[in-house]
Amino acid sequence: MLKACLQSFASGSVNLITADPVEMPSGKDAAYENFPVGSVLLPKGLRRHVACFYAFARAADDIADSPDLSPQEKNQRLEGFQNVLLGKGSNDRACQNALNMAESLNDTGVSPQHCLDILAAFRQDAVKSRYDSWSELMAYCRLSAAPVGRYLIDLHGGCRLGYWPSDALCAALQLINHVQDCGDDYRTLGRVYLPGDWMSDAGAVFADLGAAQVSPALRRVLDWMAHGIDTLLLDAGSLSGNLYSSRLGFEASVIFQIARALNSKLKKHDPLSRRIELSKPELLVCSIRGLLSR
Repeated sequence: MLKACLQSFASGSVNLITADPVEMPSGKDAAYENFPVGSVLLPKGLRRHVACFYAFARAADDIADSPDLSPQEKNQRLEGFQNVLLGKGSNDRACQNALNMAESLNDTGVSPQHCLDILAAFRQDAVKSRYDSWSELMAYCRLSAAPVGRYLIDLHGGCRLGYWPSDALCAALQLINHVQDCGDDYRTLGRVYLPGDWMSDAGAVFADLGAAQVSPALRRVLDWMAHGIDTLLLDAGSLSGNLYSSRLGFEASVIFQIARALNSKLKKHDPLSRRIELSKPELLVCSIRGLLSR
């Protein structure tokens, strides 16, 4: 819990290290994500820690998403990440990003729980490919998305409202990503991050996700997803003004505007025919709106 609208990695950031045989780099990086990763809006001294957290999460996510590994192999490698993170066993250089993350946590005093929650989500990805309801999907987001915002909040000194508005924003971003990639997730990994009961209610079947275009039934499900995301964004609207770090507040405000614009675009376009993204001018508009509204 990661599309850059501003400069992603500043000088001195930690790059994703590809160390065989544990890590399985997918080629995805910060530019793939729906939000800026360690942008220039954040304090310079903290950007390397944000970059380290992203590299850790990306490396673990790539293991969980690898089509070449069995579920057992994925879980073994993710367990290796967890052991290194907690300082158990030898300092395995094949888990370099976990070693970097452990060092970063030690330097900043941030709890390792956020990283452990992310690893739990990826272990779930290794064995679970369907979600029966919206509430079950939200429980997954609590592990896969919420820790990203919670880590950033802890790193930057806290939020007056606690974690809940950040959890809502991170869940919205996660679900937007699931809608963007719904066809690819189904075709390459057999995963469906859409509520099964909504699929049944709409008369949609999982095979609809393998088509070249969205069917009317699947469109209904995606519209319900968009409505749920809008509801989450209502809760997320209070985040930026209640962060103790004004710089993180500016970044959160930009990310909030990106989420709103992406969800609006997903309501109008077909994510099966192409991945729905924001253009550079659209990202610039979101950045300006976010900075001004903050």
